[in-house]
Amino acid sequence: MSIIHIITPENEPKYSDEMGQAHRLRRHVFLEKKGWNGLARPDGCEIDKFDKKHAVHMLYIEHSNVLEYLRVVPTTSPHLLSEVMPDLFEVEPPFGAHIWQISCHCVASGFRSDWRLASSLVEWGLACRISSFILAIEPISLLPLINLHFQPLPLGLPREIDGQDVMAVMLGFDERTLERLREMQPLAGVSRCHDLAHVQRLAVYDASYLELAQR
Repeated sequence: MSIIHIITPENEPKYSDEMGQAHRLRRHVFLEKKGWNGLARPDGCEIDKFDKKHAVHMLYIEHSNVLEYLRVVPTTSPHLLSEVMPDLFEVEPPFGAHIWQISCHCVASGFRSDWRLASSLVEWGLACRISSFILAIEPISLLPLINLHFQPLPLGLPREIDGQDVMAVMLGFDERTLERLREMQPLAGVSRCHDLAHVQRLAVYDASYLELAQR
């Protein structure tokens, strides 16, 4: 069965093999396919300075294989957009415990994303009292996001990075977004966060360390 797993500092030691797969998938997508050679490491993984104690990793796992991955980081600590792509912002970068940054989304070769990871991301965000995500996307992605009942707010005009036009966007979401994403999933084998009780515990955990991060 396919399950979305949420990896935090609290449970990461239990997922050493899966996280190794995730970092190798990141390497394949961002180094080998996109040519971001500055991220190369001799161990064959792609790891950066934002893979730290505040990062949350989401993995779509099927038959012990990581097929899709993304990372979220609170905007109360340094993140990819604030440190590496600050030129994408034409307004003050959004900041707060209720706003997290999405990065490193990647999909294994031959696998077609079917919104399960996005659905679990929104489910987790609602449980943790998060109201918005910020991320860099291609402008052409705006309309599909609206059709999924996200509420995108551009934070600047598109800029070319590594030959690709991207822009910073803040994505608001609510229960309607989650409902729409669940409608988009296949009727059979629909997976949710593993497990929701763990997600609810994360809400308390996240609130506690975000308070420390803001001091």
